[in-house]
Amino acid sequence: MSYSAPSQIAARQLEYFDGKHVLLAGELEDSFATELLGTAASVSIFTTNLAYANQMQRFDNIDVQFGEQYQAQPNVDMVLLYWPKAKAEAEFLLSMLMAALGQGTEIVVVGENRSGVKSIEKMFASYGRVTKFDSARRCSFYWGQCDNTPAPFTLEDWFKSYPLNVGEQSLTIRSLPGVFSHGELDAGTQLLLDTLPALSGSVFDFGCGAGVIGATIKLRFPKAQITMADISALAVASARETLRFNNLDGEVLASDVYSAISGKFDNIVSNPPFHAGLKTHYAATERFLQLAPQHLNRQGQLMIVANSFLRYPPFIEEAFGHCNTPAKNNKFAIYQAVKNS
Repeated sequence: MSYSAPSQIAARQLEYFDGKHVLLAGELEDSFATELLGTAASVSIFTTNLAYANQMQRFDNIDVQFGEQYQAQPNVDMVLLYWPKAKAEAEFLLSMLMAALGQGTEIVVVGENRSGVKSIEKMFASYGRVTKFDSARRCSFYWGQCDNTPAPFTLEDWFKSYPLNVGEQSLTIRSLPGVFSHGELDAGTQLLLDTLPALSGSVFDFGCGAGVIGATIKLRFPKAQITMADISALAVASARETLRFNNLDGEVLASDVYSAISGKFDNIVSNPPFHAGLKTHYAATERFLQLAPQHLNRQGQLMIVANSFLRYPPFIEEAFGHCNTPAKNNKFAIYQAVKNS
């Protein structure tokens, strides 16, 4: 079995997990949890990633919880935290998990050194002690314990807001840590919003993040029916909160590309993701582009924004027979196609 580097360093220290009821959380991407079954008393998983949840739910002896907020389960006495790529998300997960599990909970933190895992030393100080015990494969292994009573955790306290001007109107975007463009609008999405034509009918926003694109379309074109989807529970919660906060209607779904999507749309609009953890990852977006015509009505339109270096036009051309570039700058390009059959 091929494990990630953080899992490999955890596998060198299995004695830490002996007889423990271990909860795995954070940047999870392999099946190391199954190996822990031979050492730990029990193994459970909390993940905000739907694809990973679906992958691990096939193991009957591992309890898998997917969502934006952990619901405490009995007997968990140790957390194995895989350090996420965003420091703010690490703070968020620590606050949530320690509040749910309480004083006396042990914690193991593993992560690549370039991800900033060393930050755990200061970040955990309010909970108790944490010490580095191993280093290998450019990763670090920390063990600690929550000695102090954690502060209560309230999800609403972790939403960050920023304003977005939409013509003479404005939106307030609400996002949780770990969600794309947390706290500020990215330049690619701005270019897409500036390029959008008038839209009507049904609109699907794939990889919606905090709901910037879908909410903007709904504000500008109130008669449009908006559906948004993301693989991240944190993004789904953020997009729903953005709609709620701005009194806008729309549906937001947790979906692995089109897994939860039924029916067809008149428009698919997206700033599709291409990062998974610290690595560049294209598979989900390639599948999204290849299958897009199946989810569009006749004369339905696809419009996306992407970094110019990403080779998406060949996938769009293969799916639609053509690919237009209505706008671009020195970093981003807008790609557009219409389903003609």
